[in-house]
Amino acid sequence: MTAVEQASGEFHQLLREHRALLSQYGSVQARCSSVIAAQARRIAVLEAEAIRLRAAVITRDTALAVARENHASLEATVPGLPRRAALARKVESLVARVHELMRDRMRSQWRAEAASTVTTSDLPSDAPGRIAMQDTDLHAKAVLCVGSDGSAATAAQQLIEQAGGHFLHHDGEDQHDPAGLEASLIAADLVICQTGCVSHNAYWRVQDHCKRTGKPCVLVGQPQAMLFVRPSAQGSTVDVA
Repeated sequence: MTAVEQASGEFHQLLREHRALLSQYGSVQARCSSVIAAQARRIAVLEAEAIRLRAAVITRDTALAVARENHASLEATVPGLPRRAALARKVESLVARVHELMRDRMRSQWRAEAASTVTTSDLPSDAPGRIAMQDTDLHAKAVLCVGSDGSAATAAQQLIEQAGGHFLHHDGEDQHDPAGLEASLIAADLVICQTGCVSHNAYWRVQDHCKRTGKPCVLVGQPQAMLFVRPSAQGSTVDVA
């Protein structure tokens, strides 16, 4: 191979390498252009979002300034407004405290009444005023059992249905369904209240309903002791002689 042929071969090799480099350069340039275009679109979106947020901040600051001006004008037209507002807050705090104290007092009364309730385990078999449920005329009567003790409610249901009565039950939690408890009380002829298994509000709702309507109400401190006790002379809450 002569020197000329060798030089010609090297030249063609350089041309092929040059073409390959130009092709790669074109591909890289296209990718760079695509990335730049995507970044430009993203920048445009972010700039629009920044403009929207700045407008929102301006609107908020303007509304806040107007509210402060109105508040200042109101304070100027109503003498002693800050003091009145402070007194109103104090009154609200005192009212909340009074309610809390009343709830504590009612809770204490509830516990005292529940503790003083006489159950079947406390009574001798011949105690006056004690009537077993089986001996009570429950035929065609609706008996409402208020309390969350499921086993006691099941036992009471068996006895009531065996005696020909209609069993009603409420779990004694009236926070979410106060109307349900009231409807059950209205539908019942007799009420059994498990004093240890009902909410504070439900207990007082049962007491109030029975006192207003004269409906017999049995208070049992131990849910498993399901007895009827003869009503007191007032005909409301059941007492034990």
